[in-house]
Amino acid sequence: MRIVLAEDSTLLREGLTRLLAEEEHEVAAAVGDADALVAAVERERPDVVVTDVRMPPTHTDDGLRAALEIRRRWPATGVLVLSQYVEKRYATRLLADRPEGVGYLLKDRVAQVDDFLDALDRVAAGATALDPEVVRQVVAGSDRTDPFARLTPRERDVLHLMAQGHTNPAIAQRLHVSVSAVEKHVNTIFDKLDLSHGTGYSRRILAVLRYLAP
Repeated sequence: MRIVLAEDSTLLREGLTRLLAEEEHEVAAAVGDADALVAAVERERPDVVVTDVRMPPTHTDDGLRAALEIRRRWPATGVLVLSQYVEKRYATRLLADRPEGVGYLLKDRVAQVDDFLDALDRVAAGATALDPEVVRQVVAGSDRTDPFARLTPRERDVLHLMAQGHTNPAIAQRLHVSVSAVEKHVNTIFDKLDLSHGTGYSRRILAVLRYLAP
């Protein structure tokens, strides 16, 4: 796939560039600030953007704001955001409008190469990829009431993995159950969260958004 990479740390930027090249991906541009990221995407039209959150010029949320602009201007482009820390508001902002083709990983996950590449593939395919630690901390800090209280422990496990962006077969593999069992759990989750077929949106995405909401 063609990738535009944005990271203000030269060492990490060059390391990611080499890693992606070794995996036979094309890094069309590797830049160090948010303005250059948007310009590179306009010029190169990549399949996926990989960007840090905190970047020049202000070193606050410039990378995130650039990612949101890219999502608005080039909706077919996948966006995988890297962050040093779990910042719930950033993950929520990315998912709020259109969760397809978006990912949010902690930078530590990059060192786990298989996890990073798996997330990249999922985002490129139009799926969602959330760092397990992001999901864990969001849930740990939440005061859940009904209808989430109606979920069984196994249904919570399934929803937790859904929130990370895993497909039903992948969930079945991780929980050591059949795909049909996962499908039954997913449908039960939809029912308990009152997500009907007539919402006009993906029930899977709506369930995840409710799960991650403040």
